Amino acid sequence: MTAPFPSAGAPVGTLSPELDDFLDRAAFGLSQVPPPPYVRDDHATLNGDHAISSHVPVPEKPPRPAAVLVPVVARPEPTLLLTLRATNLSHHAGQIAFPGGRMDPEDKDEVATALREAREEVGLSGDLVRPLGFLDGYLSSTNFWIVPVVGLIPPNYALALNEAEVQEAFEVPLAFLMDPANHQRQSRVREGIRRYFFAMPYGERFIWGVTAGLIRNLYEKLYA
Repeated sequence: MTAPFPSAGAPVGTLSPELDDFLDRAAFGLSQVPPPPYVRDDHATLNGDHAISSHVPVPEKPPRPAAVLVPVVARPEPTLLLTLRATNLSHHAGQIAFPGGRMDPEDKDEVATALREAREEVGLSGDLVRPLGFLDGYLSSTNFWIVPVVGLIPPNYALALNEAEVQEAFEVPLAFLMDPANHQRQSRVREGIRRYFFAMPYGERFIWGVTAGLIRNLYEKLYA
């Protein structure tokens, strides 16, 4: 990105104290430039699945670049828009996620990737998304280097789900997700290794892994 994002404090319609507060925090806490590319020597200091599972091995191959959209719905009490991924996908099947995926050679930058993936997965028009900034890059255990793009969307957004990729889309209150009391540390054994991760159960929804890690990073940058 060569040009800065519009000020997160700019008018977006009728605001509320809660939405105003989020936009003020986003203006100061989010980066206006994408995180740098993954460097293997910096692995120990980077954000990712390994951050709370220090024994997770460093990937041998360079991670594949990816981007996700972290859509904040501009309601009086803001929410995050999340998806439930289809069960037949090769990565993170049946898990709760943000719209996103690997970068294509045709994508101009990480914002273009995030907006394209949101359009392809849930039918969200890029014209409805106001990018606010970036979270830290995130290295997944499936060897993706993920650039999270935080964007504001209006409450009257329309979706058209790609059922081959997404089973459902739903919202979770930002206030719930930004409360550290709701951030659990859990673990599972995979391939003989006990891996630790963040989890944020919300009713029948089990938000964990990469998605919970990104939400935790949003909390650390804006609310901690």
